[in-house]
Amino acid sequence: MLRATTTFLCAYCQKMSVLTPHMGFSASTLANKRPENQQTVDSLYDLSVDIRKVRKFKGWVLSENSVYVYETADLLRDMGADTASIARVLETHPEAILCRPEDVAAQRDLWSSVCHNRRELVGIIEKFPASFFTLTHHTNQRDNICYLQSLRLSKRIIGKLMASAPQSFSRPVERNQEVIHMLRETYLDLGGDEGNLRLWFQKLLSQNPYILMRPAEVWRDSLGFLREKGFTTEELLVLVSSLRASIAELQPEAMQHALDYTQGVLVCSEDELREIVLRCPAVLYYSVSTLVGRFKGLLDVGVSMDQVRETPNVLELTTQIVLYRIQKLASYGYDVRGGSLDVIVGTKKDFEMTYGKLQLRQQRPLFNPVAPLRTAEE
Repeated sequence: MLRATTTFLCAYCQKMSVLTPHMGFSASTLANKRPENQQTVDSLYDLSVDIRKVRKFKGWVLSENSVYVYETADLLRDMGADTASIARVLETHPEAILCRPEDVAAQRDLWSSVCHNRRELVGIIEKFPASFFTLTHHTNQRDNICYLQSLRLSKRIIGKLMASAPQSFSRPVERNQEVIHMLRETYLDLGGDEGNLRLWFQKLLSQNPYILMRPAEVWRDSLGFLREKGFTTEELLVLVSSLRASIAELQPEAMQHALDYTQGVLVCSEDELREIVLRCPAVLYYSVSTLVGRFKGLLDVGVSMDQVRETPNVLELTTQIVLYRIQKLASYGYDVRGGSLDVIVGTKKDFEMTYGKLQLRQQRPLFNPVAPLRTAEE
């Protein structure tokens, strides 16, 4: 069985490998011929901004004539930003000084509507200055905020969306309404509870802020493919709820390749394959090259394909994590090759609990199970 699986792995690797032409790129950068605006440079120095960093990444800003250095700093200061925060924002996104103060003030008022306080807003600006200082499509931003608020989504979720995926708010609200409507129909058609719909939306959007950028047709294609593979309505709801944000990235062709490869390695039936996918939905969005690496890593450490079929979610772990956990357990006398892989799957916290139990078991003498643990002094 092991020889057959290894042969399949090698054959598939050879089949999937392609020769790619070498492409050379010259990192040539056009020098900025325009002289710097010395007043801008001096103003940024006064604000403790690292001019060398600005010159290196956004040097063209220093040559602009219409700038609002102190006005921008004052607006940030009024929001509660200290000197260090202002300097970080202007170093990271020096284009901020090109924005008209009245436009920044309007943006501040708009973003304040999805933040609990000014301190939270300053924190968002520090992390995502480009999102905040993108002042175009103000009307679309306002309309999209009102629409998401009408869905009773929390301020935290809306704020995260605005910061991480500002493109979703720059486009007409009708585009987002179409995607949300399709998601709602999908969830309810699969048997989802109307009462849990808002919570489901929030989890979906918090995991992948770019999810609204995916056309509604992509969702339909992905779900249609999974229906054709034999998943029931109840199973599709489980998959959609498990994958949440990742389902927006799925492509039928890529899923087919992943399923074909997994079925070939594990030598399982269609029914068994569906059960494996339900227990490890990640199989659907892993590329074949990723799956090749995961299976090869498991074989290299002595894990059998029978064990993988019994605990398919081991594929969610990287080879490095699997190796580390197996070695850690081996130091306490547990050999996963002869038992279940359940002991190594799960989060880091899950594994630490398992590892801690084995550690305690080794420290207690077998002949006296209630003996106290040995201390470092002993």
